[in-house]
Amino acid sequence: MGIIKVENIRIFAHHGCLEEETKIGSDYRVDIEVKANLQISAKSDALQDTVDYVFLNKVIREEMAIPSKLLETVAKRVLDRIFDEDNMVKKATINISKLNPPIGGDVACVTIKMIKKRKK
Repeated sequence: MGIIKVENIRIFAHHGCLEEETKIGSDYRVDIEVKANLQISAKSDALQDTVDYVFLNKVIREEMAIPSKLLETVAKRVLDRIFDEDNMVKKATINISKLNPPIGGDVACVTIKMIKKRKK
């Protein structure tokens, strides 16, 4: 097994329960970590034998572009797509952070973390 991480993906998106949040939008940070067998790609040196981090970034950007009230909903969509579209992924962990959330205080970010494992 091995781990591939794509960290600090910066995205502007329109998520939130408040109407203003979905109209104005906010800055987000997304981090994803996937576990997969990297031994084959380590030997073959072939992109098709690994989890392509360009693919991971693409899925995150596409799903973040769809407005949702909850970040949990976005995270679930991202994980479901990754597992549906890449059979090499055995486990994935995603963190989605809303930067400077409108919660009435000086808060850098709020983060949700979701984990999904492939059933054997």
